[in-house]
Amino acid sequence: MAMRRVVAAAALLACVLLPMAASPVRGRNITAILDGYKEYKLYNKYLSETKVCDEINSRQSTSMTILVLSNDAMTTLASDAGDSLPAIKNALRLHSVLDYYDRKKVKKYGDESAATLYQATGDAASTTGNVKVVDQEDKNYGFSAATPGARICTVTKEVETHPFKFAILEVTAPIEFDGLFDTPSTTNLTLLLERAGCKVFASLAARSGVLKTYEAAMDKGLTLFAPNDDAFQAKDVPDVKSMSSANLTKLLQYNALPSYNTKTSLKFVKGTLRTLATTKAGVTVVAKGDDVSLDTGKSKSRVADTVVDSVPFCLLTVDSLLVPPELYVGAPEAAPAPAPAEAPQGSPSSDAPSVGADHAADHKTKKPSSSGASRPIGAFAAACSLVLASLLL
Repeated sequence: MAMRRVVAAAALLACVLLPMAASPVRGRNITAILDGYKEYKLYNKYLSETKVCDEINSRQSTSMTILVLSNDAMTTLASDAGDSLPAIKNALRLHSVLDYYDRKKVKKYGDESAATLYQATGDAASTTGNVKVVDQEDKNYGFSAATPGARICTVTKEVETHPFKFAILEVTAPIEFDGLFDTPSTTNLTLLLERAGCKVFASLAARSGVLKTYEAAMDKGLTLFAPNDDAFQAKDVPDVKSMSSANLTKLLQYNALPSYNTKTSLKFVKGTLRTLATTKAGVTVVAKGDDVSLDTGKSKSRVADTVVDSVPFCLLTVDSLLVPPELYVGAPEAAPAPAPAEAPQGSPSSDAPSVGADHAADHKTKKPSSSGASRPIGAFAAACSLVLASLLL
C-alpha cells in the first residue's frame, strides 16, 4: 500500500513539473527574449523600430530561426543600408528564417535553401529572399544569401535552441545581396493613392489641404487608411460634396494615425487608437486570425491590403470610409472616448509580454512573462496537491 502511494505521488509530481518545464517557448516574444542579451541591444532596437518583432511574434505556430547580429555587426548593417529604416527592415526580415535550424540538424541534412520573412512579403525578386543553409568544415555551419557567390556568415553561437520550434543563432556578419536595400519611393503620395484605387480619397485630400498634413507626418510616423472609390457610395457615408471644410478636414484626418503601424502590428492593439483628427473619438481594432478591422463605434471597416510599408510610413487600403461618430447625419454628440493607445502591442498572445507605443523604450524594461501559462499550471498543481495529500494520509 505504501509503495502504491509513493508511485502515485511521483506520477502526480511529474504531471505538475513537466508542463512547467516545457513552458519557456510558449508565447515567445523575440524582443523580450533578446532583452536579456546586452550584445544584441542594437539588433533588438531595430527589431522594435521596424516592427519586424511583431511579424516574428505573430508566427507562434511556425518553426523559426532568428539570425542575430552583435552590436558591432548590426552597426555595419545599418551603415550598409544608409541608416534607412525601410532598408534595415528588409535585412532583418532576411535574417528571420521560416524553419528551425541548429548544428545537429545541419550536420545531419547538409546544405539546403530556406525561406525567410523577406521572401514571404513578396518584395524580393524571384527567390532572392531565401537564404542558403551551409554545412561547413568540422562543427561549423552558416547561412548566406541565395545569390551565387554570396559570402557565408558562420554561426558563432547558438544563443537559444528549442528543437524544431524556435532558435536564435548569432552569425558573424550581416547577410546581404545587391538589391536588398532597395525600397519603394513614397515621394508622390497622390500617385500611390491613385494606383491603389483610391482616386476620390486622393482628390479630397489634395483639395482640402490635408494631403500636406499627411506628407508632413510621413517622416515622423503615419499610418494612412485609404478607402477605395466605391466606399464613398455606401449608404451611411455623409455627402462629402456638401460637407463644410472643417468637417471634411476632420473626416480625412480621422482616416490616419500619427504613428507607424503595420497590418500585423494592428492585431496586437489594446484600447483605442488616437487619430490625426481633433475629435475625441478614436478607433479600436478588431482582429480575428489574419483579418483586421477598425471599429469607429458606428461601423467597421476591414483593412484590405498593404500598399506601402516604408518605416515610419504605412499606407493601407480599407473597404469603407472611417467616419467620426459625430459626422453621421442625425448622430448624437459623441461620448468621451477611452484613453487612447498610441501604438500597437508587440505580443501575439497572453503568454507573451506586450509591447507598447514606444517599442524601443518598452523592450528595455519589460521582461518575459509567463503569467498566461502560470495560471492554468498553478490551478493544475493545486488540484494535484490535494489528491497527493489524500493519498499520503
